[in-house]
Amino acid sequence: ATFEFTDYGYSSQAQVDYIGADLFIQLTVGSHPHIGTVTTYCKENADKQVVRFPSHSGRFHKDDVLADVLLEKIAELLPQNCVITSGVHVDGISKEQIAGAFEMTKGLASKIATWLKNEESPTSHPKYQKKNIK
Repeated sequence: ATFEFTDYGYSSQAQVDYIGADLFIQLTVGSHPHIGTVTTYCKENADKQVVRFPSHSGRFHKDDVLADVLLEKIAELLPQNCVITSGVHVDGISKEQIAGAFEMTKGLASKIATWLKNEESPTSHPKYQKKNIK
């Protein structure tokens, strides 16, 4: 499923795919799609981990702040684990546009939450072979 918001002079998009019962979300904001951060979430123990890739001038991307906004809204609805890649770039971004990114991500999160409530997970349960124990 693909969800999109356009406001503040740019667009935000979330591509959401099931991989078994796990969810993979590509969050892209602005006109230069990339992977700035990877956020993983294990529902079983509510463990979140973040990898930040290098950006310009020796700094690291901070795009995971938007993944956190998204994850906060959908965590309880997840069937299992979730991976969110985030990439944000708007040329010459203003403070208003930065604030707008958070608002649009909240809107995307609401759309994803509704989708998760109504979409049936294409989950199949793996079967494991029992070992003969003597």
